[in-house]
Formats: sequence, structure tokens, C-alpha cells
Amino acid sequence: MILVGTSGWQYRDWRERFYPAKLPQRLWLEHFAERFATVEVNNAFYRLPERDTFVAWRDRTPDDFCVAVKMSRYLTHIKRLREPEEPVARFLDRATGVGDRLGPVLVQLPPNLRADPDALDATLRLFPADVRVAVEPRHPSWWTDDTRRVLERHRAALAWADRLSRPVTPLWRTTDFGYLRLHEGRARPWPRYGRAALATWVRRLGETFGDAEPAYVYFNNDPGGAAIVDAVAFADLARRAGQRVSRTPSTRPTGVERAGSDAAVRASSAPGPAASCP
Repeated sequence: MILVGTSGWQYRDWRERFYPAKLPQRLWLEHFAERFATVEVNNAFYRLPERDTFVAWRDRTPDDFCVAVKMSRYLTHIKRLREPEEPVARFLDRATGVGDRLGPVLVQLPPNLRADPDALDATLRLFPADVRVAVEPRHPSWWTDDTRRVLERHRAALAWADRLSRPVTPLWRTTDFGYLRLHEGRARPWPRYGRAALATWVRRLGETFGDAEPAYVYFNNDPGGAAIVDAVAFADLARRAGQRVSRTPSTRPTGVERAGSDAAVRASSAPGPAASCP
């Protein structure tokens, strides 16, 4: 099953593109969770919320909602994976407040952090077996057999990443779930993705993961509501390809070609199978 969402939900320029003009911002999460079955909490990277905030997110979302959470930059960018015990413990103490809504934890490494498989191994061993972890290295020195073996040993996913409609990571399968982040497309208006690029990612996921293996897909190209529009278009293409896809806002009957309209992303949700956090 493909779970499709966006990296965050609180963007001011989504008002009137996705959120009704008069909807208070304090109700945006509820509005989002009625239309999407998953979100990646990107702002936890910059400032890790208190546990009470995670508990509140659980109380405000449907039973089948899935929350992926980006690891605090204190571990990845300040400590640079050194002495990971306290940062990981603090992160888990807070993030587990979301309860059964907790999806994968994303560990995004700095672009200037060179490969250190031993440090990555020491970090990943601190996560309990029931918490899925995806790792997004960004320095090319990580693309080695040693890195791949560490990910496979801990059943952690290599987070596939796209920028300008091209993969910027190897397309390794390292465990029984997938994780894809789409940062910036090449279509107009910027930073939208074109139909061909989205269809290629649908095909790659379908060829790599089986029907019983979840693949989490998050659009991080938020300016101008591009992430919402592209998530809708991606989900529509995946359904046409016979994939099981979590709920997304409906497109108009004419399909992807009309997915860029405000009416399309404000429409009611397209039905999808129960998502939950598999």
C-alpha cells in the first residue's frame, strides 16, 4: 500500500488553496487528516515538540492516521551522530506520545556529514524493533556496501529522495517498507512535478515493494500548495496503475490534468483503504 502525504501541514500560502479562508489555523490538522491519511512532521527537526503536543495530535486525528516524524537536528546536525543515547531517548519519549499513530522516524543527515557506518549503526541500535526508521544520507560517501549492510541489519529504510525530478539517492531496498521524499520538481509553476516524473516514481515503487509492504511518500515542495497538488496527482496515477493508495483529496473527473486547480484540492477525499501505521 502507498501512503501519500506532505511534509508538514501548516503553511500560510495553503490558505484558500487547501484550507478554507475562514477556517482557524488551530483546526488545520483536523482538516488535513480528513483528506490525507498520513503526514511527515518536518518541524520536529527544528524544534522537537513536547510530549503533550504529540498526545494532542493523536487525540485530534482519526484512528487510521499515520504520523511520520523527522528526527531532531540536535542528533544529526549538532551532535552529528556522536553520543546518540540521550538525543534518541528524548526524541522517543516525546514522539511516542502520538501512540499508535506513530509511523516511521526520518533521520536526515547533513549534506556535509561524510560516511560513518559505525556511528549510524550505534544510532540505529537505540531504536526499538517496533519503531520503523528511514535514513536520508546526503553526502555521496555514504553510497557503499557498508552503509547498505548497516541499514539492512537494523531493518531501516534508505529514504529515497528526489530533487528536480531526479533521484539523488541510490534506489536500494534495505527492508520491508519504502520511504520516498520529493523535494522539488521541474514543472511549472515551480516547484511542481510533471506527470511523467510522478509516473516514473509510481513505477519504481511498484517494481520494488509488494502489495503487503507499505511505501510512505511525502511531498516536501510546499510553496504555493505544490505539495498538495502533486500528492493528489501522484495518488491518482498510482490508483490508475492498480496500486492501493491511502485517501487523498479528490481530483475532478478529468483526472490529473485538472489536479492543479484550487477546486481539485479543496474537494472531498478520494476513498482509500484503511491506512493506519502498518
